Amino acid sequence: MKTAAAHVAFADLPLDQVRTLLAVVDEGTFDAAAAALHVTPSAVSQRVKALEQRTGRVLLLRTKPVRPTDSGAVLVRLARQVARLKRDAYAELGLSGAGEPTRVSVAVNADSLATWFLGALTRMPREPRLCFELRREDEDHTATLLREGVVMAAVTSSPDPVPGCAVRYLGRMRYLPCAEPDFAARHLDGPAREVIAGAPVVVFDRRDDFQDGFARRLGHTGASPVRNLVPTSEGFVEAVAAGLGWGMVPEPQAVPLLRAGRLVEFAPDLAVDVPLYWQQWKLDSPALATVADAVVTAAQESLRG
Repeated sequence: MKTAAAHVAFADLPLDQVRTLLAVVDEGTFDAAAAALHVTPSAVSQRVKALEQRTGRVLLLRTKPVRPTDSGAVLVRLARQVARLKRDAYAELGLSGAGEPTRVSVAVNADSLATWFLGALTRMPREPRLCFELRREDEDHTATLLREGVVMAAVTSSPDPVPGCAVRYLGRMRYLPCAEPDFAARHLDGPAREVIAGAPVVVFDRRDDFQDGFARRLGHTGASPVRNLVPTSEGFVEAVAAGLGWGMVPEPQAVPLLRAGRLVEFAPDLAVDVPLYWQQWKLDSPALATVADAVVTAAQESLRG
């Protein structure tokens, strides 16, 4: 037997309640959402409670900051999409606010930001006027921000579309196992399979499993426990070039340092290719279409096919 929530249609969801839910998620607390909406905290609480009763689902985790549940994330994404369509419609009609730039939020991994992605943003035409809110996240996790409705689009390693999103293939980012020459002579003199587990390593952050994955390919449980965490793409490459450890360096960043003799490939036959995809909301939005075309063009010029 279907629940009452299963019969809730879009028309049954009051937009003021949906927008209030979005404000609570964006502001982090009910009080901050009330200030942003110019209503009382009690009104915010009542709207959210009414929306939860209407949908028959818990939509928010009352933590600090507040976080949406899986069901809440669906409605947060809906609220952002409605706002996006409203702004596009106002711009096309030349109504009030049309002169303001359109903000496009995108989740993108650090290596793409450091190599090719920013070049895509410089290709934008003068119209529509755009500004960007970029969220840096690992390519394995950017789809989560898209699924939660935090961003409109994402560069991701997943070819599986997030519900309500379209996917386009961008290309492959190649990573080269590199080290500073003196470091390689001290720690990596021999077959990679035999020496990799004992060599100090550079990793991006505690969630970075890339170097460990490379070591596992060679038959080990992971890379060395002697590791340096450097949480920027440029800093990561500089740390490897400074001899703090070996690391998997994006090809566009590695090539000039290899030519200059600051890096060497210690296992040139073991490069790793990571496929990247562009995922975005399925909206008839001129702004999103413009960004997508520029991103795909820049990726085709910079990434491997």
